[in-house]
Amino acid sequence: MTEFLWRLPSRGDGRHASPGSRNRGGFGGPQVPTVATDPRPGNFGPFDDLAQVVLAAELSGLDGVLAPYDPLGEESWIVGGGALRDTRHSRVIVEFHPSFGTPVYAAKVSATLQRLSRGRLSWRLRVETDAADARARGDRVTGMDRFTRAAEFLTVARGVWNETPVAGAGFNGTGFDFDGEYFDVVDGGFRGILSGLPFPTVYLSGDSEQALELSARHGDVHLFTETVDGIAASVAELRRRSKARGRTVRAGLELPIIARESEGEAWARAERQWQEVHSDGVGARSLDLGGGRWAGFTELGYEQPIGLVGSYEQVAQRLSEYVDAGVDSIVLDARPHIEELHRAGEHLLHLVDPAGRTLAGQEATA
Repeated sequence: MTEFLWRLPSRGDGRHASPGSRNRGGFGGPQVPTVATDPRPGNFGPFDDLAQVVLAAELSGLDGVLAPYDPLGEESWIVGGGALRDTRHSRVIVEFHPSFGTPVYAAKVSATLQRLSRGRLSWRLRVETDAADARARGDRVTGMDRFTRAAEFLTVARGVWNETPVAGAGFNGTGFDFDGEYFDVVDGGFRGILSGLPFPTVYLSGDSEQALELSARHGDVHLFTETVDGIAASVAELRRRSKARGRTVRAGLELPIIARESEGEAWARAERQWQEVHSDGVGARSLDLGGGRWAGFTELGYEQPIGLVGSYEQVAQRLSEYVDAGVDSIVLDARPHIEELHRAGEHLLHLVDPAGRTLAGQEATA
């Protein structure tokens, strides 16, 4: 069954395209009082809104959420930990950079989160970031060396992890040694309560040869970004590389959406948001790629440039085409998050996956 995930907001949320107008979550301008606002100081904080988004994802039938790496937004590890605590079933993907810390430390943090959540934590390693972001983090590793470090990071993290229980033995490890260019480990390995846990599913991304090779060797899922020419060639290359390594790596896709009862309503929504940031008379349709694909999402503040606009049936049909092409992990994004999550759960997901997301479908396959 295809997994459907939701990208969580990291810098607030709201109905508008302008960042200054997205006031939910403590970002943007001043909060507008409403009859539903608790006026008592300190009774409603930024993470209350984020917690509602997480719960909406679980209640709407999404399989999990992605806490994105954002140097100017909320810290993904904190968001991910809160999401794991607030949910019962959702998989939570924490996106972070290899310079976050040593792989042993990242693995230890993750082992505790796996204990907390009964194995629902996943990783997404953000290997490629811009130079300004790297400098701000004090990271001097650049270019292709970033992929070498990422490969070592994952090798060490898996090396110290023991999925079968190992009895505690003081400060002794389990004999894992590693002598690399970026990391060195002597007698590493988790025992006791840090052992006997599933290693986080590893999500990676990128379209370069180096990114695909990293996934072929170390990844479990590779998340692609839709392009004007589609992703078929990149998916085929991923499969070729992973097969050559004797591995199977699942293909995923990150996709913002605007879905409504009718195609006209969806485009009206896109146009309203477009006019907030483009009042020069050029309409949103100028970036229509056809087939329900639209290349204007980054103009509205989304991470991915190309997504889907259309009726629920049209968007579902396009998502089904991705699934038929071998994509079995889809990360959706839409704003405002709480409202759009409920729309997706009520009107969209069951059209894409009727066997897994309707009672009739589940009974028929039971």
